[in-house]
Parts: sequence; structure tokens; C-alpha cells
Amino acid sequence: MTSRRRPKRAAGVLACAFALFAQPAASDESSEEMPAAAAPALAASRDLTEFSLEELRQVAVVSVSRRRQSLLETPSSVYVIPGEEIRRMGVTTLPEALRLAPTLEVAALGARQYAISARGFNSSIANKLLVMIDGRTIYSPLFSGVFWEAQDFVPADVERIEVITGPAGAAWGTNAVNGVVNVVTKSAAETQGLSFSTTLGNEEQNAVARYGWRLGPAATARLHARTFRRASTPLLRGGDFDDAMRGSTAGLRADWLSGASVWRLSAGVYDTETDSRPLYGPVRASGAHLLARWRRPLDDATELDVRGYLDHASREDRLLLQDDATLFDVDAKLRHAVGRHRWLAGLGYRHGRDSADPGLLFAFLPPQRSQAWYSAFVQDEISLFRSVALTLGLRFEHNPYTGWESLPNVRLAYTIAERAFVWGAFSRAVRSPARLDREIYTPPQPPFIVAGGPTFRSEVADVVEIGYRAQVGADVSWSITAFLHDYERLRSAQIVGGSVQIDNRIEGEVRGLEGWANWQPTSRWRLSAGFLLLDRNLRLSPGSNDPVGPRTLGNDPRWQWSMRSAHALGERVDLLIALRRVGPLPQPHVPPYTAADLQLNWNVQRDLQLSFGVRNAFDARHVEFDPGAYTGEIPRSVRFGLTWQPS
Repeated sequence: MTSRRRPKRAAGVLACAFALFAQPAASDESSEEMPAAAAPALAASRDLTEFSLEELRQVAVVSVSRRRQSLLETPSSVYVIPGEEIRRMGVTTLPEALRLAPTLEVAALGARQYAISARGFNSSIANKLLVMIDGRTIYSPLFSGVFWEAQDFVPADVERIEVITGPAGAAWGTNAVNGVVNVVTKSAAETQGLSFSTTLGNEEQNAVARYGWRLGPAATARLHARTFRRASTPLLRGGDFDDAMRGSTAGLRADWLSGASVWRLSAGVYDTETDSRPLYGPVRASGAHLLARWRRPLDDATELDVRGYLDHASREDRLLLQDDATLFDVDAKLRHAVGRHRWLAGLGYRHGRDSADPGLLFAFLPPQRSQAWYSAFVQDEISLFRSVALTLGLRFEHNPYTGWESLPNVRLAYTIAERAFVWGAFSRAVRSPARLDREIYTPPQPPFIVAGGPTFRSEVADVVEIGYRAQVGADVSWSITAFLHDYERLRSAQIVGGSVQIDNRIEGEVRGLEGWANWQPTSRWRLSAGFLLLDRNLRLSPGSNDPVGPRTLGNDPRWQWSMRSAHALGERVDLLIALRRVGPLPQPHVPPYTAADLQLNWNVQRDLQLSFGVRNAFDARHVEFDPGAYTGEIPRSVRFGLTWQPS
């Protein structure tokens, strides 16, 4: 590739998007996605300890059945991270926000790399967790995973993060094998006016400016810009990782009504760079996206929802790879309710084109690739009796490597009491091949030591789950889920001739138990806790000569738990404490560690908040994940924050 198309021109996406709102439409503002203009956040937001558990847990989630339903009535293992909790904890990145979900495995490798997964298989290239921002998938078709450092994240704009652990392929497609993360942002109407926030610390500095305004009686918009810098990660054996990182992002969102139609348009750009590494140079990542959504009720029982987006990403890494990728995705859903049935049907199309130059270690052959994915799905939620509900779902999805895949889903929920129910599910989940499975080669020139598998097939999991969720009065709520994943055709290595070829010859089971609980002993004090127990039993399939075996499929603790306390110390001051304990990782061995985070927030006045936070307060540094080459230690960090939002 003769030039890197770092999308300086991508800033034009924002300019074009802004031009669309020159003539705002006038219409009724009554819509779940277009609330009336909100007051400034610091003035209008209540202290998080003022919310009762009943208020907090009557949250409506959309990621399970692709319609709004109460968390307490959702037949799946779901944890909701409220946006207010993210902001109060002083979180500044999406991976750190996901630490607040006790059912996820989150491990930092350094300043820019994370290993994040659900129910096992955790690594820096984990590929069984589907991650979305407002329904826009952010995983890369190169390896079915996420470049976490490339994600724009403005905590003040987040309404909630819905975390599903367990398969959701019937609703969302392949790659939703072990879980789904959906970041739901606020409408532009909820973020009106000017706001500015900054964080200064020994490990990170960032600043965010945002402005929201009305375009007319039924249209609002907001614009934000963010800049950040992170320090390099110290290495276990001395020195540092040379991964100090800096970057900037910008984004725009607009919401408006036109007759009965609800419209949304959002756009964003980002540009990041690490320090220059000896011999290899810096890692640069940049990109832009444009998303549009239209929703319209056709009658009292029917609604049409269409969403599409365009995403471009460019990555320069001389050591690993250099890639330009463009994705186009569109889907349409039709919802219809009749009698005891709630129908949902949809069609989807996704097209990707990327061009990858070889690095010093890897190459993708052929260097250029265009791919298309097609999908169709149908789901029926049936109210069998007053207290029993059955959900039947089926998706067919076509990928360019293995053709059509089917993803069935059956869920049964029984309401024991008004605030307690038990549920069970059987699902078939699929991870379709990525370019990493079929087309990667090392070294970049023959003779190859490692080669992609030309016959690599989709990984498959048959999953059984049973769960119980309840709320006891207004003070206690809890959820527990037991699960068994039976895997076939997991990624393995096969010695063919004088090289190692990627193949599908690992199988086995992963079983476990996960849960969370909340307790509010007083009106000003709230406690929450969660845990994950995991047991992997993976083995080589007959005929395999894999020299390494299942240990290449991630590195997972057998147990982890976390606790948080939110305590209002007065009318304007609150203290938050988060404690997590993660068990040892087996291969490579990483000792267990305990991390404590402290956050003190002071609402100085109506429009001004100051904060002080310490990460890893009682541990100077620790290792969270060992990639086997350069092992980074996550150090203690201290942060001072300021948020100003004039009335």
C-alpha cells in the first residue's frame, strides 16, 4: 500500500451530517427516543444513592429481544451498568467501564490493549463477544474482535451499558457466542447546553467539551470533542512497554421527529498514536463512522425500524499489520403484536472491504478482500399463560467462507411471584471464520511457518442456561445463572508438511455459575456485588496433532468476585469504593490479585463538580494478563477531575 488513508478527510463526515439539519422538521415531541430538553446534567441528576433499587432495576433493556422490556422480566443473564454510575466512578474508557459488570472478564495488558471476554476464552484477540455502540458493531472482520483503544467514549453521553452473558446469535447474529455488550447513548435532547470536563493524573490526562442545542421545536443536536494522553506501561522485568498513547476524537448526534417518524443520525472521527517503538515505529489508528436510524409506527400494533451505518478504519503497525477497512451495514426490523404473540422479523446486509499490507511478522493473503454477509431472522414471544412466556427465535446468516449458518434459540420464563421469576434457555451459537482463521501467514513471505486454514469452518456452541432473578422489597435484588457451553470445532493448529495450519480440532465444555446482588441498607448507602465461577474442559479432537492444544484458546481465572459501595457523605459529597479479586490465570501463570478503586465526588455548586480518584489504591502495581512476550504491570494511578456545566 503506497499510502495510508488516515482519514483526515473523514472530518468531512461531520460537516456533511451537520448540513442535513439546516431545515429541521416540526412535529410532536412525544417519543421514547426524543424526550424534552433536559436540564443541565449536574443540576438535574440525582445523587446515585438517592435511587431506590426498585428504580434502578426497573430499567428497560433492548439488547436481549431487540425490544424494550423490564430487566426483571428478561429471560437472559443481563447486567445493566447505569451511565450515572460510570460517571460517578470517574471512568474514562470503555474497557474500564466494563469492569463494573461483574460477569465479564476484563484484564488490562497496558495503556492501549485489553483482554475482554464473557464466560472464558479471554485474550487480546478474544472473538466471542459482540460489542456494539447504539447497535453499531465495532468488532473487526480481521479477527472478530475489538481494537479497544480505537473507541470513542464520552461518559457524560452514556445512558447505560447492557451486558448480556451467554449466546444471543438468534437476535444479533454470528459472533454473539458468549455475550453481547451494547453501549446505549443519550439522545441529543438529554444533553443540551455547554459542558466541559477534564481529568488530570499521573497515568492519564483527558479533556472533553460538549455543546447541545435545539434545531427547532422537534429537533436537537450535540457536538463533542475529546483529547487524551496515557503514560507508558512499566514492564515486569524492567523498563517500559513504549505504549504511551495520545489521541483525539469528535462526534455529532442529532435526533428529530417528522410526523410519526423518529430519526437519528450520528457521526464520529478518531485519531490515535502510540509512542515510537525502537525499530518498529508507532502504532497509528484512525477512522470515522456515520450512522442513521429511522423508526415509524405503521399502526397501533406494528412498527418498522431501519438502521444503517458506514464505518472506515485505518491502522498502521509495522510489526503486525497495516490495514484499511470500510464496512457498510444495514438492517430492517418489523415488530408486530397480535393476541398472545409479539413478532419480530428482520433482514440484514453487511459488506466489508479491506486492504492489508504485511507487517514484519504477519501478512494476510490475498492482501485485498471484499466480503458480504446476509441474514434473516424471526422471533416470537408467546404468552402461554399468565405467568409463563415462551420465546422462539431463528436466524439464518450467510458468510463468505462457510455459507449459510442457522442459529436457533428457545427461552422459557416462569413468573413465580410479582418480582421473581425463573428462566431456562437452549441456544446454538456460531462464530463464523474471520480473515485471521483463513488468510493469515507468518512470516509474510514463504516458506511459511504458520498458514491460515483453507477449510476452516465455523466454531459452534450448544448452550443450556437456567437462571433466577428476584427483587425482595425495595432494598434487595439479585440474579444467578448456571450455564453449560458444549463447543465443537474450536480453533486449533495442525501440522501439515513443514508448517502449522489453522484448523478446527478442539472440542469440550465450559460450565459455570455467575450472579450479582444489590442491597440498599439506608437511603444514602448502596452495596453491590457479583461473581463468576468457571470450569473449562477442552480437549483435542480425534486426528489432531496440535502441539500446543487448548491452552491457546485464552487464559481465564476459575473464579473472580467484585464489590462496590456508594455512600452519600452529605448533601454534596459521595464516596465510592470498588473492590475486585481475580483468581490466578493458568497458562501463562499470572498470580491472583486484588484491586481497590476509590472515588470522591464533591458538587461544589449547581454547575461545578470536583472529584478525586485512586486506581489500585492498595497495590503499587500488578500483572493482569501475560501475553507471553512483554508482560506489563498495571500501576497505581491518581486522578483529579473537574466538570463544569453552566446553566
